[in-house]
Amino acid sequence: MLKTRASREFWLLAVMALLVLGAGLGLRDPWPSDEPRFTLVAKQMVTSGDWLFPHRGTELYSDKPPMLMWLQAAFYTLLGDWRLAFLLPSLLAALGTLACVYDLGRRLWTRKVGLYAAWALLFAVHFTFQAKKAQIDPLVVFFVTLANYGLLRHLLCGPAWRWWWLGWFAAGLGVITKGVGVLALFMLVPAFVAGWLQWPRIRLHSHGWRLWVAPLAFVAAILLWLVPMVATALATGSAEYHAYMNDILFRQTAKRYAQSWDHHQSWWYFLATMPSMWIPAFLLVPWAIPAWWRRLRRRDPRYLLLLGWWLLIVLFFSIPHGKRDVYILPALPMFCLALAPLLPGLLRRRDVQWVLGGFTAVLGVLLLVAGVAMLGSEPAFEQKLIIERGIDRSVTAALGWVGIALGSWAIVSLVFSGRRRFHLAVVSTLAMVWVTYGLVGYPLFNDSSSARGLMLDAGRRIGPDAELGLVGWKEQNLLMADREVATFGFKQRWYRQLQDGREWQAQAPGQRWLLVQDPVMLNCVDRQQAEHVGVANRRGWWLVPAQAFSGECRPSAAELARIRREQSRYDNDE
Repeated sequence: MLKTRASREFWLLAVMALLVLGAGLGLRDPWPSDEPRFTLVAKQMVTSGDWLFPHRGTELYSDKPPMLMWLQAAFYTLLGDWRLAFLLPSLLAALGTLACVYDLGRRLWTRKVGLYAAWALLFAVHFTFQAKKAQIDPLVVFFVTLANYGLLRHLLCGPAWRWWWLGWFAAGLGVITKGVGVLALFMLVPAFVAGWLQWPRIRLHSHGWRLWVAPLAFVAAILLWLVPMVATALATGSAEYHAYMNDILFRQTAKRYAQSWDHHQSWWYFLATMPSMWIPAFLLVPWAIPAWWRRLRRRDPRYLLLLGWWLLIVLFFSIPHGKRDVYILPALPMFCLALAPLLPGLLRRRDVQWVLGGFTAVLGVLLLVAGVAMLGSEPAFEQKLIIERGIDRSVTAALGWVGIALGSWAIVSLVFSGRRRFHLAVVSTLAMVWVTYGLVGYPLFNDSSSARGLMLDAGRRIGPDAELGLVGWKEQNLLMADREVATFGFKQRWYRQLQDGREWQAQAPGQRWLLVQDPVMLNCVDRQQAEHVGVANRRGWWLVPAQAFSGECRPSAAELARIRREQSRYDNDE
């Protein structure tokens, strides 16, 4: 009977995770800011056959290592559908992360603790939100968590040399995914402290050659990508490949950390990020801190390793000026694991239950108010959706009904859960929010968020036989185009793209059109002869025929300053 109950509880977790994280798979295209970029690179890998040197249009893309793009391209090769292929790496990575957390909790404590840890992670808003996006971060979180899993299996449950080696190898895979996979090895710092203080259960004894296999496994994982990339770059002698190699190995790693050039934030940024994005689990920290302290005083190395590593990650990313919330996302699984042994006791507390109930009530009321406002009036955020995102009123009306339905579900969940089980209302409400977001929100937002609607409209206007060139374009425009299009560089200044596009158009003026972003419409373009296509992703777009040009396309000083300002803003963020 116990085995049957354990099986039911595990499969309930597995089914819920698949439902929450996988809802909406195949119902949308890539959305900005990063998803179209990575998917476009993966698509060009498939079409060109060049998997070592990723391209964005005609230019090399060296901002990130190609691991995510490789997986997306591989899944497309297997499935033949980009709507499935571009999100599958994130989905599988998130499920793998949950599996590692569950099994580690089971081995370090009990099966029940493993379940609590996985449930806490699954419904941490930051984790679920990122897991439903096709970005690099879910993959990094998985490799870092897998590395932590292997290291802790040896350090706390060992000796387990194969898991020790796997942990180092997974850290190396994390390095070639985003560069920060090496942070998993910070787990050795609190482990050495525990060993030095002679805390029980820590296994750090040297065993000859087996100890040194681990760093070799770490290096071997990195060399899987580094050796063929560097060898090809050196063998071809291409200046473009050399520039790619220098940028991705040096500028995008150590230099970016030491001299951050974007996303500048205060040193305490993450102290605000965790309470706001790691909810609802982080709501219990005020009660968890005294309990953690008591266990540390009892010399329990499990808490020292998990909490010490979490604090080291936060400290590491608090040092540079550049900060983003996703930087510390890899620390969230270990935070949930350290919290999980306390949850059975904390959830029996009346004050904890009232905090969780208050969280659910506030979320429900906000959803209800937003839904009613969108149906009964014209709130500012509705106008923003309509003006900046190009979403029509039928979509905002549908969103209003969705808000009312979700808010009502939250209130009903509170009523039926009872005062001693408000945590079930939290799970019920968040599960419904995420499932609705995938099944209803994806189709509602897709045309405007992915630029699919804009590009299809532009294609219909110019006809099937016309040629199209992009000026001031973003990745979603090239990805969603219904035909082969001409581009004139991506990082090149927008006004120079317009000049090159005009020359290209002049070669076949009756056949070629330019799709131009609004800030690049200089005085040389007669807007009366151009067609305004619409707005997508906060950008206005124009179809410009050859006869709309007159004079030279040389921006004035004011226009040049404005274009540079706009391009810089779009280069840094969507």
